[in-house]
Amino acid sequence: MANLRNALFLVAALAAAPAFAQTKPAAPAQTDNMQILREKLKADKKLLVAANLELTEAEAKAFWPVYEEYQKGLAKINDQLATTITAYAKEYNAGSLTDKKATELVSQSIAIEESESKLKRAFMPKLAKVLPGRKAARYMQIENKVRALIKYEIAGEVPLAP
Repeated sequence: MANLRNALFLVAALAAAPAFAQTKPAAPAQTDNMQILREKLKADKKLLVAANLELTEAEAKAFWPVYEEYQKGLAKINDQLATTITAYAKEYNAGSLTDKKATELVSQSIAIEESESKLKRAFMPKLAKVLPGRKAARYMQIENKVRALIKYEIAGEVPLAP
């Protein structure tokens, strides 16, 4: 369990984006570094899942395509989250966050959370077709723990609205 906790922390630490540290667009080298970090995160997460699911060969053959499809859905949600955080950071750093913009950003954030719930709901039947119930539940627990740590890291970086 300690290994899972350490791996989850590593994945979360790599995923947290320092949006508030940037006041200007990222340089090409920084963008390349972020892409390398994202690829490492994806690989580390896949290793974390593989180590904790203990899939049989048949389960693995059926599971990994479903996993990849789920990760594509999460990537879209992550992009939406990054866009919302970046918009907030821009307003916060400029000291120009209005009540209207704050309400709009909160609405976007809630919609992102709803999208994540819909994605989970849509994928549970797919997981149930390729994994026994306990392994499907374990996979969703791993995903939930990773997401919780990422959200915790982001929450620590994002200051409260002025």
